[in-house]
Amino acid sequence: MLRGIHVPLVTPFDESGEVAVDTIEKLGRQVLDQGAAGLVALGTTGEVAALDPAERARVIEACARLCAERQALLTVGVTGGDTRSTARALRELPPTVGAALVTVPSFLRPGERGVVAHFAALAEETPVPLVIYHIPYRTGQAVGAATLRELGAHPMIAGVKYAAGGITQETVELLADLPEGFEVLCGDDVFVSPMLALGAAGGILASAHVETGGFVELAEAWHAGDVARARPLGHRLARLSASLFTEPNPTVLKGVLHARGLIPTPDVRLPLVPASAEAVSRALGGNMGWT
Repeated sequence: MLRGIHVPLVTPFDESGEVAVDTIEKLGRQVLDQGAAGLVALGTTGEVAALDPAERARVIEACARLCAERQALLTVGVTGGDTRSTARALRELPPTVGAALVTVPSFLRPGERGVVAHFAALAEETPVPLVIYHIPYRTGQAVGAATLRELGAHPMIAGVKYAAGGITQETVELLADLPEGFEVLCGDDVFVSPMLALGAAGGILASAHVETGGFVELAEAWHAGDVARARPLGHRLARLSASLFTEPNPTVLKGVLHARGLIPTPDVRLPLVPASAEAVSRALGGNMGWT
């Protein structure tokens, strides 16, 4: 279900500050044309926290139309400060959504027993498969390999977006012994090549906005065991990814997309501020081979 490269779309804004829905569809169509397996709406890269409910609905509608047309997976980010509100948000998802990306509860730090109880409760109520978003440097709550395996045994938990900030013994242990039907997607763009080498099914990668085909080729090469093709490509794409994350995501990415004429403005919403001209220039200048 999750195999391949999924692109967490930015939410572009027009000159008046409104969501540029037509641009969302253009971006989505472009990445799917270049081989992406699916789109992720309302993720961190999409500035979900800065969108009001009506805007979130328009983003989902635009992505759903495109994914239905292309028979691609639409995953939607679902957030909530507690289990009850998160379950309610899951139940309210439109039927066009294929999966939900759900973070470990932020700030509360419920412990791993609390994480298990949280996702077990959500799995009993969700209308779509869940993808756990494991990103401890944002949530403040680490989740070990054993806990992720325990959760992955539930039939409604399809996988994990793994963004632990690096590759550790826990990462290796998780990928060495996955429950049947549970897949790992890399969520730290710069580490996608080694994660694929270890057995990840793919990635949810903001960097894939700007070189979708390269990331798709990388995943295919590792899945085919073509090390000679995958290794140098992975190194090149890691340098690309690093250049796009020198300032808070998605600021540099939006600056690059705007410079390339793909979105109407580089604007982000407070508390984010636009990337510096230097960061955007370095990203553009260091990656002239983008396709």
